[in-house]
Amino acid sequence: MKKLTAIVITIVLFLLAGCGRAPNEVNTPQDAEGKTIGALAGTPSIRLASEIGMPKAFDSAELMMSALRLGEIDCAIMESTTAADLVSNTPGVRILYEPLMEYEQRIAIPKENAALLVAVDEALEELERNGTLRGLYNKYFARRNFRYEPPEETEPRTGILTVALPPDSPPFSFMDADGKFVGMDVEVIIAISDYLGVELKVLEYDAWELVTAVWHGRADLALGWHPGEEEELINTSMPYAKVVQVVIVRR
Repeated sequence: MKKLTAIVITIVLFLLAGCGRAPNEVNTPQDAEGKTIGALAGTPSIRLASEIGMPKAFDSAELMMSALRLGEIDCAIMESTTAADLVSNTPGVRILYEPLMEYEQRIAIPKENAALLVAVDEALEELERNGTLRGLYNKYFARRNFRYEPPEETEPRTGILTVALPPDSPPFSFMDADGKFVGMDVEVIIAISDYLGVELKVLEYDAWELVTAVWHGRADLALGWHPGEEEELINTSMPYAKVVQVVIVRR
């Protein structure tokens, strides 16, 4: 039995070392089209993988890297910060130089409410200065420990800030097991409301309805959309996060 166990371990190490491994066929992000693509379950990467190829969700980055090295998937998609940390500790894989996608997260605000735009940008500048935005980004994309600590209340809050969020866009905004909104965008807007000294009211909208909700005055602002032609209808805040999706392949 001991001899058999030793043989099995030798075979596993042999495979993990790269012998018998499938050759890499993804040398540019464009090569990933139509391929079997790994991504972490519950992240924007899995939706992106489904748009360009055949997605395969993994519960852990370690399992995904193992599948990549053994040729069970052609490549993997991850946010760049998380990918850099992972690849630095995983032999036999590399990140393609050209990113697959880059986009900025901004807040949609009604054009007629210029004062709110100024106030939100001031709040974001402070949250960037004190490290809150980077901490929240690392918490949700790099799985690092960070806890937002609200400031001590000095004055009663005045006014209500109504925000529209999608319920199915992890890790930005989604529902937990208790039906409560959680995610990076949720914590960002909580921090903004703390800075402005206002109460927060969260409204649930599908992603494609967010801009319309702001445009028609149903919400004071919205998070969870990507700026595009809709900017003709609404104002946009300064970016509070820049997301870069990269492709990981076998060496």
